Amino acid sequence: MLRHESADPEATMEADSKHSAGEPSRAEIDALDQATVVEFGAADCGYCKAAQPLIAEAFARHPGVSHLRIEDGPGRRLGRSFRIKLWPTLVFLQQGREVARLVRPTDADAIEQALAQIDAAP
Repeated sequence: MLRHESADPEATMEADSKHSAGEPSRAEIDALDQATVVEFGAADCGYCKAAQPLIAEAFARHPGVSHLRIEDGPGRRLGRSFRIKLWPTLVFLQQGREVARLVRPTDADAIEQALAQIDAAP
């Protein structure tokens, strides 16, 4: 149900277009106790594909942060519960609470800064 991406940049790059079609509930997300980034996107989204190298670069420095990639679209409850409007949207969570959010990130430094806010051991 949850798709966890490896912090290994090569593994993440290989999974460029793979978002989880199985959607966790909002309650499951809210109950997470580890630092997590929920990435909302779509397999055919050009912005999502373009952001993957930047996301992989930033995650390489934060191996302890979980990364959930969620396929979003019309009628998807989880995306609506986070009020997702554009893809990709990265929601940075600490103990299930949103700490930061990036919409259509264009540089790895912004992702790195948001990761640093939730990663206790960078």
